[in-house]
Amino acid sequence: MDISIAAEKLFSLFGFPVTNAFFWTIAVSLTLSLIALFSRSKFQDIPRGFQNIVEAVFESLLALVDSVMKDRVQTARFFPLIATLFLFVLFSNWLGLLPGMGTIGMKADHGGEATLIPFLRSGSADLNTTIALSLIVVFTIQAAGIIALGLRGYAKKFFISPFHKPYVIGTFVGLLELLGEATKILSFSFRLFGNIFAGEVLLTVMLHLVPYVLPLPFLLFEIFVGFIQAFVFAMLTLVFLKMAMLPHEEHAS
Repeated sequence: MDISIAAEKLFSLFGFPVTNAFFWTIAVSLTLSLIALFSRSKFQDIPRGFQNIVEAVFESLLALVDSVMKDRVQTARFFPLIATLFLFVLFSNWLGLLPGMGTIGMKADHGGEATLIPFLRSGSADLNTTIALSLIVVFTIQAAGIIALGLRGYAKKFFISPFHKPYVIGTFVGLLELLGEATKILSFSFRLFGNIFAGEVLLTVMLHLVPYVLPLPFLLFEIFVGFIQAFVFAMLTLVFLKMAMLPHEEHAS
């Protein structure tokens, strides 16, 4: 039983290492793109079949974004981002539970010992992928705040406090606010990575101990966890976007 916390390298392309997690991330992206193209090509005024499922998913996500934003203009602006994050993370989590994930691969020699390198690995179980998603989210949050409030108005959330009495406490609060924005990168990335990687390790151990019956309840549990983690990632992004666009006075209250 081989468990690696880092994604394994499959091959190099023009000097760029292609890992099994990166390969699977591209596969998920292409899958979502094909679903979108297929849904658009088969779009009908009276929905039926697969179109009903797609519309139900997007209507639920639209209602969620609208319930937080309370503004149709902002909802329309940020809905594509929230929907993309939710579906990408959800597909990465769920497709990572398919048979063969982590068990079908190639043998490699590491220090005289043969180990298995899986061909596919969930992108959510790779810290590089979750950090990349977190950077996109955090930079978008800062950009949304600056666009909504202006550079000076947004900076007041962090730098107005030091100029208000008592100065020491004001400076400390301003620094904490600034540090809190930076730590969002860690909280977003490690929360998703930790939960999905731990689930994969749990399923791998159960499959080796009792291969047939015992892993089934854990598999169902991981399906639920995969949905919750995608929902939490998208919901936190949505809430932080809303908070970033609030003026300093409303944010403080």
